[in-house]
Amino acid sequence: MDKVVATAGEAVADVPDGASLAVGGFGLSGVPNVLIQALYERGTGGLKVVSNNCGAMESGLAVLLAAGRIARVTGSYIGGNKEFARQYLAGELELELIPQGTLAERLRAGGAGIPAFYTPAGVGTQVAEGGLPWRYDGSGGVALASPPKEVREFDGVEYVLERGIRTDFALVRAARGDRHGNLVFRRAARNFNPLAAMAGRITIAEVGELVEPGTIDPDAVHVPGVFVQRVVPLTEEQAADKRIEFRTVSG
Repeated sequence: MDKVVATAGEAVADVPDGASLAVGGFGLSGVPNVLIQALYERGTGGLKVVSNNCGAMESGLAVLLAAGRIARVTGSYIGGNKEFARQYLAGELELELIPQGTLAERLRAGGAGIPAFYTPAGVGTQVAEGGLPWRYDGSGGVALASPPKEVREFDGVEYVLERGIRTDFALVRAARGDRHGNLVFRRAARNFNPLAAMAGRITIAEVGELVEPGTIDPDAVHVPGVFVQRVVPLTEEQAADKRIEFRTVSG
């Protein structure tokens, strides 16, 4: 039951080229930077990433993106990342852009063993009708477009069918974790992390504080250890590295 792995490098050593990854985080909050850096140092490429966004301020997934290691992204936000936009428009990577709430539920559904579900989000748009550019050809044309999705009516309202998401691996960051893999997140860092943890077949969690089993109140657990296969304790310096995307002050 002891799932602790000594280093991030050891934890991601079996992530192969072309693997699919669910990655927690939102902007700069709750991003598993140490695990991402370990993948970068290992040279892993051709990755198919599922994440709300693809890094910010040259950190997080932006490290892998800038190195040309990401082949496909399933996400809901690309604003603020000029390199992401450049690669997408140049036809260097594939992008499945979906509504944020739908992304969250697709990850949760996959982790819960639900193959698909219906949602009203996207009905009457290219999300349902197809035609969203997944990949450009580098000359302004569309090389690959999204296919149409099934639409059904329930009680007079139309809903679009969305598939649950399962990935080969998941990378998440938690404030606390025990040796059994039970995780606790702090405030906004909770964001997509629990959903990503559920969706991964092998979930790797970097934790700011490693505690012994029984230390965390069961009612306080955000992700049960059954969803987590590996736990990487961070150093004090790594745990304290928390960047701020937009610094604001009051007079």
